[in-house]
Amino acid sequence: MVDNSKPAAPATPPSFQTRDPNSPEFWSERFDQRFMPWDHAGVPEAFRAFALEHRSTSPNVLIPGCGSAYEALWLARENWPVKAIDFSSSAVAAAREQLAEYAGVVEQADFFAYRPPFETDWIYERAFLCALPRDRWQDYAARMAELLRPGALLAGFYFLGETPKGPPFGIERGALDTLLTPYFEFVEEHEVTGSIDVFAGRERWLTWRRRAAEAGPVA
Repeated sequence: MVDNSKPAAPATPPSFQTRDPNSPEFWSERFDQRFMPWDHAGVPEAFRAFALEHRSTSPNVLIPGCGSAYEALWLARENWPVKAIDFSSSAVAAAREQLAEYAGVVEQADFFAYRPPFETDWIYERAFLCALPRDRWQDYAARMAELLRPGALLAGFYFLGETPKGPPFGIERGALDTLLTPYFEFVEEHEVTGSIDVFAGRERWLTWRRRAAEAGPVA
């Protein structure tokens, strides 16, 4: 059974040595000190609904920046082909401990260099873009396009609205459209309920479909 209890937070805010979210150590420090305000501690309802809607096709799923990997465990138990990756060794250790006999679906890897063992049909976005500094967003869009075949889906939770600092680094909806439409066509958007505090009122479920490779960027 998945442990849906929120990890116990420190009594006082911890101090950290690493301030650069581009570094794996930034995230490992926070996992090690159990300071994970982004951790949903369970499987979000919007994720379940989307997965059940697409159950008949059982797509190959990649989860970048998987953290504790609750959703990967859910998919593995449902016999979906799934790979979950994170570049933080502490995040991967936490995920593997939780996944137990399914621990093999989790790998320590850099999303920008990772090669999945299958053709990816769905990349699940869960607080990954907003964990990346803004100067990596163009790299994010291009890499998502590289990893997804034409017609495949990029779908999940996006943290909308500009933020002065981060993480999480919020993005305006128009800026997100500008970022992704060279490679993806927009499919649908849903409001999200049950958000944790750090994302409350600012996250939406968005689905994008990879454009035909030969179409190229849209002007």
